[in-house]
Amino acid sequence: MARPQTRYVCQSCGALAPRWSGRCEACGEWNTIVEEGPVQPVSGTGGKRSPKGRAGRLVGLKGDEPAPPRIETGFCEFDRTTGGGLVPGSGVLIGGDPGIGKSTLLLQVLAALARAGRRTVYVSGEEAIAQVRLRAERLGLADAPVLLATLTSVPDILATIGEDDLPDVTVIDSIQTLWTPVIEAAPGTVSQLRAGAEALIRFAKQKGSCVLLVGHVTKVGQIAGPKVIEHMVDTVLYFEGDPGHQFRILRAVKNRFGPTDEIGVFEMSDRGLTEVANPSRLFMGSGSATPGAAVFAGVEGTRPLLMEVQALVSPSSLGTPRRAVVGWDQNRLAMVLAVLETHAGVRIGANDVYLNVAGGLKVKEPAADLAVAAALVSSLTTRTLPADLALFGEISLSGALRPVSLSDQRLREARKLGMKTVVTATGAELADTSGIEVRRLDDLAGLAAWIASLAG
Repeated sequence: MARPQTRYVCQSCGALAPRWSGRCEACGEWNTIVEEGPVQPVSGTGGKRSPKGRAGRLVGLKGDEPAPPRIETGFCEFDRTTGGGLVPGSGVLIGGDPGIGKSTLLLQVLAALARAGRRTVYVSGEEAIAQVRLRAERLGLADAPVLLATLTSVPDILATIGEDDLPDVTVIDSIQTLWTPVIEAAPGTVSQLRAGAEALIRFAKQKGSCVLLVGHVTKVGQIAGPKVIEHMVDTVLYFEGDPGHQFRILRAVKNRFGPTDEIGVFEMSDRGLTEVANPSRLFMGSGSATPGAAVFAGVEGTRPLLMEVQALVSPSSLGTPRRAVVGWDQNRLAMVLAVLETHAGVRIGANDVYLNVAGGLKVKEPAADLAVAAALVSSLTTRTLPADLALFGEISLSGALRPVSLSDQRLREARKLGMKTVVTATGAELADTSGIEVRRLDDLAGLAAWIASLAG
């Protein structure tokens, strides 16, 4: 009988290596390769031939299956992010920085469900029961009938929650602490993460119970462990926030039962996380008009949001001017600066440029190009943009402005929050422009000329 071979696995990307080395050749990380023993077979089939498969039933694409049922948590922002609530039998993975509020949010969700008559279980592998109870008392949730357990062994967890009275929702905090005796590796390794997640998701599918897994994140902000875990679960949520702000954003990056890129906004206080009813008011800043400030009418998922883009352009004393960006893509800023200087005649390259999105929000859509360009020109020329002005539009490398999607939703949100004027591209299709002035521009040169005509 051949001797089982040990293998060397990178704990950062999951790549296999023939021998140990200090640096992973796949991802370039140092000191991440760990020796793991062979995986023990689950059944005693040994070297027997695999049994013959059973043919399945083929069906067509068209059917009359109803929409999956939902477990509404009572947190409107949480339900919005998950697509209307939790789906029984689904696996949800929630990641975020340490101390961002993942455990607080999930404890509040479980308490709301338990008070509504749902059976909920909170399994903690990082904290003792006394610590969880102290947090519940601080949040005013001590009277909620949430069941607690401190377990890290996957078989013990499945035996505990797999009784006759199955829980509707189970939280595992966190998946990095789980281990299974089937794998000869330390907790937190790639093999243990994969085996633990697979066992819990299989339990959720078979029993119809929703399982929420809490995951740590790496220094670059991605959920630690192999990407296969994100592929196995049904929903992946990221809990984002700046430690310097009290606001938190729950973002869906994968959802098999709802839209992706949906967000929920929360505010952290001494009583836990509270929902923000009007996020646009949050990200619009103080509302006072100053040079370098522009309001961007953006869309996060299906939700339109107004947010303030702040720019500061100052003379540089360095040989290479500085570019500092918070909340936006630095490469996108470099492109906008190049287009402004080449096609709009705005001499800005010799200055230091600082760009910030108010409220700690991270903007990824190209529709923010026009608002960023307006903020830059406003700061450079010390011309103040009107406080009741909103902008959206994409900038091409030729300097022309291109229309963006969901223009009607952006316009409605701007009108609802008291904006009097909207600046966008000429080709933008707007169905209802009543009650608001729409200024359409063809290129950046027209934007720069219009801002220069404003009073300083």
